Amino acid sequence: MTEPSRACCGEYAALSRRGLFRGAALAGATTVFGTAVVTAAAAAPSEAEAVLVVLSLRGAADGLSLVVPHADPVYYQARPQIAVPAERLLARDGTFGLHPELAPLLPLWDAGRLAAVHGTGLPAPNRSHFAAMEEVEDADPGSATRRGWLNRLIGSDGSESPLQGFNLGGGVLPTSLYGDDPVLSATDVASVGIAGDDEWDPNDLRRRSLHTLWDPTTGPLGRAMRSMFNAVDGFAPVKETADNRSRYPQGDLGAAMASAARVVRGNVGVTVVTVDHGDWDMHSDLGTLEWGGMRSNAAELAAAIGAFFTDLGDQADKVTLVALSEFGRRVAQNANYGLDHGYGNVMFLAGAGVKGGRYYGTMPPLTGDVDSDVPVTTDYRSVLAEVVTARFAASSATVFPGFQPETVGVMTSL
Repeated sequence: MTEPSRACCGEYAALSRRGLFRGAALAGATTVFGTAVVTAAAAAPSEAEAVLVVLSLRGAADGLSLVVPHADPVYYQARPQIAVPAERLLARDGTFGLHPELAPLLPLWDAGRLAAVHGTGLPAPNRSHFAAMEEVEDADPGSATRRGWLNRLIGSDGSESPLQGFNLGGGVLPTSLYGDDPVLSATDVASVGIAGDDEWDPNDLRRRSLHTLWDPTTGPLGRAMRSMFNAVDGFAPVKETADNRSRYPQGDLGAAMASAARVVRGNVGVTVVTVDHGDWDMHSDLGTLEWGGMRSNAAELAAAIGAFFTDLGDQADKVTLVALSEFGRRVAQNANYGLDHGYGNVMFLAGAGVKGGRYYGTMPPLTGDVDSDVPVTTDYRSVLAEVVTARFAASSATVFPGFQPETVGVMTSL
């Protein structure tokens, strides 16, 4: 969501929800009106029993800064300037502790509604931002089918509603949502609509002309247009919800999470929401507790998530949030108060069904040479598989084809 300021990777320099894939063509049958994108299908909205919010920390967030392995002396030896002092950590147990700027998340942690799983990641290292993002979001290694794991999830119930999946971040879908089943993508709640169908058209001439043109039309394009009308009309209750943006931190993430809360509170059948937060590519100036990118990003992240769960009101008990990044960063700091591309990372889970207030996953003793990675001891799909089976009663084999998940234990059963 935010424009990167510390990224030095050529492939990543323009990465943001506004810049990601800018100018790229989106394959498949889609219809674009204003900033909303709906893939072809028809539907009638209905209330969702469970909602999953997937927050992607774009740019490879450093999991060792967010959840610090304070019991391992190598962590401090490898990061003499940027390590987080053990005495400053929050929710500290015998092995891990939270970055101090994550304090707004402590109410969720203390209530048993927030957990962290360390040592998560892809089955094999992939240090390319774009390639790793696609691999994480496709979650079907070796397949030539262009369909992400979230599209497979929403497709498992057979509803075919264009409102079931919602991407907050513009007209191009993340790989996780792309696929056969219809979804909606928009920059914010206000952006969902038909271009020209506004207060300057009091007689609805724009909408009436579009219906005249497309209602009799057969084939994929006609179905796509009718699906778009259904989506816009079905989304109307969301626009009537209160906009509590002022309760969130400034910046793109706060704005996106405020819109996500409105989408959930609108209760129009959205089951999956995706949100991006950029600027985690900290090769330089990751910094300390007094300055740097990690301090500001962690504070923004925690404040936005905390505000989001408060803003949900009576809908909070059906919402589960997962925050993850495409890969982690090296154990040892570089010469620029930063970290280079690594491997293993941490995932956060919050909300409904989460067995929180504790850390999950295992982390063998770290090694601190310049090429050392955080090892992956838990395939990230094992964590996600528990979410989809526990909250949606979906088949893990359908959502993650060919994968045999291991037990993590972070989610309660239905």
